[in-house]
Amino acid sequence: MNALKTILLKFSGPLQAWGTDSHFNVRHTDDHPSKSGVIGMIAAGLGCRRDNDKPLKQLNKLKFAVRVDQPGQILRDYHTVKKYKPNGKADRNYYVTNRYYLQDAVFLVALSSDDDKLIKTVEDAVKRPYFQTFLGRRALPPTADMFQRIVEGDVITALKEHPWQAAEWYRKKHHEKIHIYAEADLLPDAPSRIRNDKAVSFSQKKGRKFDPRREAHIVIDAFSEGANAPDRREEHDAFGAIGEE
Repeated sequence: MNALKTILLKFSGPLQAWGTDSHFNVRHTDDHPSKSGVIGMIAAGLGCRRDNDKPLKQLNKLKFAVRVDQPGQILRDYHTVKKYKPNGKADRNYYVTNRYYLQDAVFLVALSSDDDKLIKTVEDAVKRPYFQTFLGRRALPPTADMFQRIVEGDVITALKEHPWQAAEWYRKKHHEKIHIYAEADLLPDAPSRIRNDKAVSFSQKKGRKFDPRREAHIVIDAFSEGANAPDRREEHDAFGAIGEE
């Protein structure tokens, strides 16, 4: 039996959006990344088309957890939209839409498996994506340091030991606890809730479909050994980390 391995990804773009309950007029965002959003990102990196649901069955086997290193703030983007009819003429009415984003947030995402081939596949999808990857919505690119590393062990241990990724100013100002959200079977003694973010299909023709998933929640000390390590991090620069060609 192969050893359990965990891939660690840092999500720290200027804006992110992780909606699990959105409609045309209102596009919400959750306060931390969804498993369906992360699986969709990996599927895009692999070059999967939206109508191809087969890769999702394998990707959903990955154990998933998120550490909230810097929660960020909610940003509301106000839009007016005009619909066009099949004959090309515009509707006389304008429609108001509100789109919500997370700004200046930093998350550490962990994905684990004892399948070495699956781990290598995910690593390749992140490092050399076929389609452009993004942080929840197409206009939100990830930063150049998204891929952190691969470690041996489970996702919870990896999240507890990896250095804190929050900006220097945030670490100096905030001494509160750090939140971890993980699949309920990874934290059997922790309180849990239902989250509708298990990807079944991303098809636009057949309709997107998501199944419920139980998610547990714990809190760890922000300054515990391993999660702190402030001298090992530079100040977070969301725009600078995007990098240049």
